[in-house]
Amino acid sequence: MRRRTAIGLLLLAALALLGVKRPPDLGNVTEVRHWSYENYTRVVIEVDRPVTTEVTRLSANARAGRPERLYLDLPEIWVGKSFSDGFPIGDGLLQGIRLGQNTLRTSRVVIDLERYDSHRLLFLSHPDRVVIDVYGARKRGGRPGQAGDGPATRGGSLPAGLRPVQTVVIDPGHGGKDPGAIGVGNLREKDVTLRVARNLGKRLAARGLRVVYTRTDDRTLSLEARTAAAESVDGDVFISVHANAAPRRSVHGVETYYLDHNHDRHAANLAARENGIPRGQVNVLQHTLAKLHMEEISPHSRRLAHAVQKQIVSGLPKGKRPQDLGVKKGPFYVLFLSNMPAILVEVGFLTNRTEAKRLRDGRYLDSLAGQIASGVQHYASEKTASLAQRSAR
Repeated sequence: MRRRTAIGLLLLAALALLGVKRPPDLGNVTEVRHWSYENYTRVVIEVDRPVTTEVTRLSANARAGRPERLYLDLPEIWVGKSFSDGFPIGDGLLQGIRLGQNTLRTSRVVIDLERYDSHRLLFLSHPDRVVIDVYGARKRGGRPGQAGDGPATRGGSLPAGLRPVQTVVIDPGHGGKDPGAIGVGNLREKDVTLRVARNLGKRLAARGLRVVYTRTDDRTLSLEARTAAAESVDGDVFISVHANAAPRRSVHGVETYYLDHNHDRHAANLAARENGIPRGQVNVLQHTLAKLHMEEISPHSRRLAHAVQKQIVSGLPKGKRPQDLGVKKGPFYVLFLSNMPAILVEVGFLTNRTEAKRLRDGRYLDSLAGQIASGVQHYASEKTASLAQRSAR
């Protein structure tokens, strides 16, 4: 492999001397981002066309002065010298990221490691990007976290599905440049979700739970940043708050989703909107989900979804109880990027006049948040009891 790489680089140098230009039909690397947290670092490579690749791990080469590293090739992608300086990280887990043109039609991404336990590779679309999460215990002196990151806790503990609920991550959908759905009277989804999220956080904190928000104001937040923030605090539950919309204004009600690759067929349109992808891309996402190991988390997410949905439709005052649209399985990016039990709650239809009026009412939103909090508490109590029984066996 090293010999092929060297030959490729020599070939590129020779082509450059001959004045051969970049092939006109290649895609481009447009941006490189990373987030550093206590037990993992997320690297995102954004490109302007879909790519498929795999990650290869290389052992350290002391003689050549090369650390242990991961690399992946991006076929039909041009990087040229756009990122020739690389990206030093030095967070105690990754040394840095290097990008280069491996062959005339293939770019290579190299991640130099300081520590390594495992990694996962994901593909997202609109915009197209490759996500590499590298997990491991950091060397002392590393600098996990960036501005706005929450403190990490309980690193290296049991998986989130196998421990009591102590930390709840609340994700108000959309925000900033992304208003989400627009409803009656120009009611914006991003405003409703933030108000519900804040009320929910207060209710959960009053029950003794630690609360972390992905956003607390009207800011644009990428999908990777939302889920990276959730993972950074070692959360036990992830709740994404959204509001619905429909072409028919008579449609109303509340529904709760959890992640499952065998998603309900009627969830596809909603997933397309919330994921920010065309309807035809949902099946691609389904295939991606099928590759993930959800056997341990999905049952917990399902129980959490049922507890929250039941509490919402039965706990609100009779005159304001929403129609029960049920618990459903949906392919949502924001859920499958999380490694903890996670649900997405659609708190009502902005396009329905009655529900839009309710979703403007601060008292209703507080009551709604209170019922979601009660559902989370019910799930947490049942889980604690189940874990206690397991440990007593």
